[in-house]
Amino acid sequence: MKLLSDFLPVLLFFTAYKLYGIYVATAVLIVASLVQTLWHRLHFGRFENNHLITLALVLVFGGATLMLHDELFIKWKPTVINWLFALLFLASRWFGGQSLLERMLGDKIELGQRVWRRLNLAWIAFFIAMGGANLYVAFHFDTDTWVNFKLFGMMGLTFAFIIGQSLYLARHLEAVDK
Repeated sequence: MKLLSDFLPVLLFFTAYKLYGIYVATAVLIVASLVQTLWHRLHFGRFENNHLITLALVLVFGGATLMLHDELFIKWKPTVINWLFALLFLASRWFGGQSLLERMLGDKIELGQRVWRRLNLAWIAFFIAMGGANLYVAFHFDTDTWVNFKLFGMMGLTFAFIIGQSLYLARHLEAVDK
């Protein structure tokens, strides 16, 4: 359910783009991100940080896209989000003594510091690479290709990365259980 909730604004953006174009899709993304953030707050009694960050960037870049009638702003949003997450994962090590990943999962799984550090570095590299891939597609291909990449390419790469992380984790979790 959470996975669908997190990807719903992107799915709605994709659908609106295919039916009505980039500017209607951008407006749909803004509304969907706002509804997603408020629904999570009403349903769980708290805001989720990644929803707030995404909403803020959607409002800024989506708003600029609509006000200036320039689709390049919305094309920058995934890169900014990915690079911001990379920066947060990088900085988390120096603030609080634990990586962001360890803070999120540390009470659920037991891993050595070396493994946590490697996982955190992998996520940093992944976010940097995803931001770069988005820019490459945004500036070397047409908008239709970029929209398809935003949904299918970025989602596919994210799932592939998570599967790789799961396989890496499984090796180390078995070692902890023994």
